[in-house]
Amino acid sequence: MHALVFENRLRLDHEYAIPEPRSGEALIRVLRAGICSTDLELCKGYMGYAGIIGHEFIGIVEHAAERPDLHGQRVAGEINAACYACATCHAGRPTHCPHRTVLGISGRDGSFAEFLCLPYENLFPVPDQLTDVQAVFIEPLAAACEITQQVDVRPNDRVVVIGDGKLGLLCAQVLNLAGCSVTLLGHHAERKEWIGHCGIHVTSQPQDVTAGADIVVEATGTPEGFALASTLVRPRGAIVLKSTYYGQLTYDMAKIVIDEISVIGSRCGPFAPAIRLLTQGLIQIDPMIHAHYSLQDGLTAMERAGSKGTLKVILCME
Repeated sequence: MHALVFENRLRLDHEYAIPEPRSGEALIRVLRAGICSTDLELCKGYMGYAGIIGHEFIGIVEHAAERPDLHGQRVAGEINAACYACATCHAGRPTHCPHRTVLGISGRDGSFAEFLCLPYENLFPVPDQLTDVQAVFIEPLAAACEITQQVDVRPNDRVVVIGDGKLGLLCAQVLNLAGCSVTLLGHHAERKEWIGHCGIHVTSQPQDVTAGADIVVEATGTPEGFALASTLVRPRGAIVLKSTYYGQLTYDMAKIVIDEISVIGSRCGPFAPAIRLLTQGLIQIDPMIHAHYSLQDGLTAMERAGSKGTLKVILCME
């Protein structure tokens, strides 16, 4: 099969072996896949990963030996494949299973290919109302929904989302649905043309954002984002970290201690509410789609995805 493979460098492989599903896994024919900022960081050395990259996808189940009911279904997939046998899994934390593999990120080939494998329990049927392109957003939208699972967001809270890239835009929309006051701070004032209609305040000037926010979501994808977040959050407020990037963060943690700020790491999230929000048309995604490329043009697609100001780039496998 064709696949985008990272092994010290990114290349398009025309003869990559089609994966063989293990017991309990389905073979999925990929239809569409979205390029994420994490994919770009992997190609810089993040996580030390080697293999097929990609983890946002919509596909059709081609083979599921023990689950014939899945044959032919359109599915999206939770990316963490847990063992479900260890103490962490038994405690209800499978996404943190120490033995897990992660689609296109750690120990498991990803979605920038014609086929992939995932366990049955990771698969979520996609409603007929959603197009393939809309379904690509299920995984990143689930990551945005994770914030409301981790933090008690109240209607009278003031929330600042730093970073107006793909994930930041989804986070701002999810938090706005919680009824709180949301400000989106980024570098692209043109985002205001569409997301401002949702009732979200948009600015590209940090001085326009009043400090003392109850919650600050850091989604810049840069080490500098954390320092900015710490200047905007109130004492005993919360900073939610959504950024993943290659490199290290250096920061004087005294302010965190003195102001008793909660720092919350946040990554993957629940698929069910993400699917529901998309099906109900409550999340705007059309303005976020900047380009479609074939898998054959995957190297060009990755270059486009990494260019300044670009939002979602989608790979089409068919």
